[in-house]
Amino acid sequence: MTIKFESQKVAYWFFLSAILLFSLQIVYGFIMGFAHMGYDGLHNFIPFNTARAVHTNLLVFWLLLGFMGAAYFIIPEESDRELYSVPLAYIQLVTFLAVGVIALAGYHMNIWEGRKFLEIPRPLDYLVVVNILTFLFNTGMTIWKAPRFSTTGIVLYGGLFSAALLYLPGMITFDHQTLDSYFRWWVVHLWVEGVWELIMGGMLAYLLIKLTGIDREIIEKWLYVIVGITFLSGILGTGHHYYYIGAPKYWLMVGGIFGALEPLAFLAMALWALAMARKGGGSHPNKSALSWSLGCAVMSFVGAGFLGFAHTLPQVNMWTHGTLVTAMHGHLAFWGAYAMIVLGIITYAMPLLTGRKLYESPMEQVSFWMANIGMVAMTAAFAVAGITQVYLERKVGMDFLLVQKELHPHFLGLVLAASLFAVGILAFIIQFFRYGLPVAATKPKPHGSLSGSEALNP
Repeated sequence: MTIKFESQKVAYWFFLSAILLFSLQIVYGFIMGFAHMGYDGLHNFIPFNTARAVHTNLLVFWLLLGFMGAAYFIIPEESDRELYSVPLAYIQLVTFLAVGVIALAGYHMNIWEGRKFLEIPRPLDYLVVVNILTFLFNTGMTIWKAPRFSTTGIVLYGGLFSAALLYLPGMITFDHQTLDSYFRWWVVHLWVEGVWELIMGGMLAYLLIKLTGIDREIIEKWLYVIVGITFLSGILGTGHHYYYIGAPKYWLMVGGIFGALEPLAFLAMALWALAMARKGGGSHPNKSALSWSLGCAVMSFVGAGFLGFAHTLPQVNMWTHGTLVTAMHGHLAFWGAYAMIVLGIITYAMPLLTGRKLYESPMEQVSFWMANIGMVAMTAAFAVAGITQVYLERKVGMDFLLVQKELHPHFLGLVLAASLFAVGILAFIIQFFRYGLPVAATKPKPHGSLSGSEALNP
């Protein structure tokens, strides 16, 4: 079994770019880990602030590439037609990579705006907007000209469209620090705790339909519920970033209440995925893709839901804000909610793109378990270091730099855990290349063939 539409092969090149940049992100993570241990030998070439900016921006960059690749793979199949323009998709990939490379090179020369996650220089912002509009036009026209619409495809496209729209507040210039921080969170929070959840939900729905055999009507009803919970909690949940930036005090109550409700969307996703997998009986041969899909649902609840709730209540956040406790939450949240779903769609798509059924290889399970065990261990190391930092710095009153020296042993544990994680990702990349290049598509089925019964095809 191969892909149904020739244009789905575009996704391969987005996936390839994503995992290569992911590996580069890990390299910069190690640079920061060793710097935290006191071994900052690269400081003259890659200062810590540069390494941090590259590490965090590569995270956003490769995830967006993964989302785009997923859209180019899923939307033609959900729309039951070829992609509107394959050449436009390749142009969009090349220009997006060019903008990203220029931005990352600029960080090493201190060319940036200096706002966390939004460091990209303003001229490049406009190029990003043009690129994303091109992507949305291409996928949007594919859906518009489709013989029928699917809820999964519409939710996925809606999340991507909303993510593009919410990029714009970050391009507004303010001279006042509070106003700048206020609107910066419209981008950062409403992406990762808002519209990116729609992208995740659309991708997860697609994978559950294909991997479990459950009728799409049942799976997509759950998707409506998750979308509702996401918007109910996520929009006003932005307030838990406004506690101490100079915004009015009522955000303590609004952010605390709705921030505490945000885990419900991730809990619903976890229950939904596990229930569908149990009902489907696990008869699909690509067990690895199912592992990544279910792992995404569970780990996103733990990392984004539970650990987010644990330190965003005002009474807790007054101590943990800006410490390594935030890194604890952030690493497992991004990994569980977004990295794992991208790796899941890649694992599902590669056998179809290449016609090679390598998903029974032990390398698949080695990759999954080593990466996840490594990430859980990293999260634990961040947690211990973060709690130590909060106690020494904000309760005992030790100087910030003295506290950093006391944290060196904890970062030894973190680097060891990160090494295990890196081996897991290396195994994933090796398996990716073992699949080889895409092959020609099979003849498309007649229109209207979007039932869940397709799910049992490898």
